[in-house]
Amino acid sequence: MSNHDFDLFSPGSREKAYVYAISAAGVAYSVTRACSKGELGECRCDELVRKRDNGGRWKWGGCSDDIKFGARFSKDFVDSGEDLRTPEGLMNVHNNEAGRRVRTRHPVIKKRGMELVCKCHGVSGSCSMRVCWRRLKPFREIGDLLTSKFDGATLVKAVERRNKVKLRPVRKNVKRPSKKDLVFLDESPDYCVRNETIGVLGTRGRLCNSTSYGMDGCRLLCCGRGYQTVIREVEEKCQCKFVWCCRVHCEMCSFKKEEHYCN
Repeated sequence: MSNHDFDLFSPGSREKAYVYAISAAGVAYSVTRACSKGELGECRCDELVRKRDNGGRWKWGGCSDDIKFGARFSKDFVDSGEDLRTPEGLMNVHNNEAGRRVRTRHPVIKKRGMELVCKCHGVSGSCSMRVCWRRLKPFREIGDLLTSKFDGATLVKAVERRNKVKLRPVRKNVKRPSKKDLVFLDESPDYCVRNETIGVLGTRGRLCNSTSYGMDGCRLLCCGRGYQTVIREVEEKCQCKFVWCCRVHCEMCSFKKEEHYCN
């Protein structure tokens, strides 16, 4: 799947910035893990990490994930179709790189999205020797880090400097975004209102949860328009019992179900 499959988003929106970043991160992640598992012949474990000094606290061993290879593959594959002469192309490439640069907060392992994994070896369960290797964090954690970057993304505009197009913050009092920050060119569309041109379905008629304060809650999902409550009578299987041998016998129970839909 190429990034061009995500063109249903507003061309330069914050949402598109996130999708490009997490897609580039996903490619790097998948390739890196495949290398460590021996599923690709072009790569292997990261051997350079074994030369890193750790003060004798552990012995390097196992198969450390080679994130450099995965990131390089992601850059060659994902960035290849972008035109760096256009604002949108610059935005996409910047966010791709931000996705690949998601970093761990671990004080020793200063590689993007990595964690230290160790096993103890010794007689009778003692830990006379500790063997460690680097492993990618679960992708969920990488996604969470990118979500935090989504909220702090910088609105930028294209400016020409020395015959080259570059991205700069729209507001003068905002610091220039680093390579780890997300950037976007256009404010997000109103997702509350249906807009078939950019694929926004709106929230009118959506099923919502009247007791939730989260994204599925009627207060947020209905965009302040309120909601209608519908009570339906439904039938479902109930009081199921196992009958020897070998079937499950259930009764059909009727009950009223309360549902809420956005106005």
